Amino acid sequence: MRKKKDVILENIKLFAAGAKGVAIGKTQEGKTVLVSGAIPGDVVNARVKKSKSNYFEAEVKEIVEKSPFRVEPKCIHFGVCGGCKWQNMSYEKQLDFKQEEVYNNIKRIGGIENFETIPILGAEEQYFYRNKMEFSFSNARWLTQYEISSEENFGSRDALGFHIPGMWSKILDLKECFLQEDPSNAIRLAVKKFAENKGLDFFDVKAQKGFLRTLMMRQNSKGEWMVLFQLYREEKENRTQLFDFLLEQFPQIKTLVYAINPKQNDSIYDLNVNTYFGDGFLMEEMDGLKFKIGPKSFFQTNYKQALELYRKTLEFADLKGDEVVYDLYTGTGTIAQYVARNAKHVIGIESVQEAIDAAIEHAELNGLKNTTFYCGDMKNVFNDEFLENHPKADVLITDPPRDGMHQKVVEQILKLAPEKVVYVSCNSATQARDIALMKEHYTLVKILPVDMFPQTHHVENIALLIKK
Repeated sequence: MRKKKDVILENIKLFAAGAKGVAIGKTQEGKTVLVSGAIPGDVVNARVKKSKSNYFEAEVKEIVEKSPFRVEPKCIHFGVCGGCKWQNMSYEKQLDFKQEEVYNNIKRIGGIENFETIPILGAEEQYFYRNKMEFSFSNARWLTQYEISSEENFGSRDALGFHIPGMWSKILDLKECFLQEDPSNAIRLAVKKFAENKGLDFFDVKAQKGFLRTLMMRQNSKGEWMVLFQLYREEKENRTQLFDFLLEQFPQIKTLVYAINPKQNDSIYDLNVNTYFGDGFLMEEMDGLKFKIGPKSFFQTNYKQALELYRKTLEFADLKGDEVVYDLYTGTGTIAQYVARNAKHVIGIESVQEAIDAAIEHAELNGLKNTTFYCGDMKNVFNDEFLENHPKADVLITDPPRDGMHQKVVEQILKLAPEKVVYVSCNSATQARDIALMKEHYTLVKILPVDMFPQTHHVENIALLIKK
């Protein structure tokens, strides 16, 4: 069978950033090209991966002319690791493209003109901003092309790091990572070295066997750390030796927990977590509010920017103290607690029971008596009966997942008819779609993009809607 010849598109000038970190250009004929591995401003020769009727998906074969926005990536794993895809672009330019993306989505998908766009809120720290990282163990690390074709022995095949994009069974053995501050790198490297020296089994994804499965680390703003191991099976002696070694080496570890996971997946939510050392949780404080963060807790991974996001959400809500506020997709009730101090009553709704339990616990912890939380699927709980049995909302805050809100939820918001809607989103395309469904009844006043994840294409956005 003859190998299909590569189709190369030459001298493609890339002029914009697209979704998922691709750069956008056009052929001479005017057909759109989505190119991975390049940034806006580059002129490239690109290899076509997929040809659709109105666009090409391609990857860089060669950079003919470098973009003026290019910078040297910090990390040695750049280009192989799937994270931090914009490390090779100046931060100022990253912010420009994020701002542009949000504005264009609201205008194009939402079909809305004449709203104020507040300049994007950039992050003070462009690296080491994550307070939670997860790594996987593997006995089959990803090999470079050089290693594959070489006769040399490159030593151990064990790895502790990230999954290679599109290759679930292959793990990149991380030498460094610039997302979480130290001792994150030091702990990960120490764990790997100890495990190799002791001959501990790294997990085999294909055969579903081994001992060490995943390592998660989280920290709070006080510099206290939680370390969580997932083990495929119990090996008490090996486990104890590894844990004691870590606790001795790293006094920053405030609590060490573990779970035995013999399942086909790495999800922790249906597992029992055992506490080996410490309380089994960390405490976090945000503007005087206390939050208890356990191994399963959802908490914003960029603490400093999350704080800014919540402050701005509160600013957009502009509460006077006598309002009933609904907080949809409340999660562990972080935004609900934040606004409760400035409101008459806050009603939070969320689909995950553990998150609701945490929200109730946090409200008690913070002495907030004016919050009520409900658990259930948003489109089922937030119905006509619910609206009949609860006070009318003056202000509604919604912070849905990437898919945005279900159409039924949007319809209920329109029935509820709050004076104000503050819509926080991690996906401005679905946010724009939802706002379009509301625009007959609501005016979009202003938007504020917020950069929570520097070096990536992700961007949050806060929108304020006022009832017509």
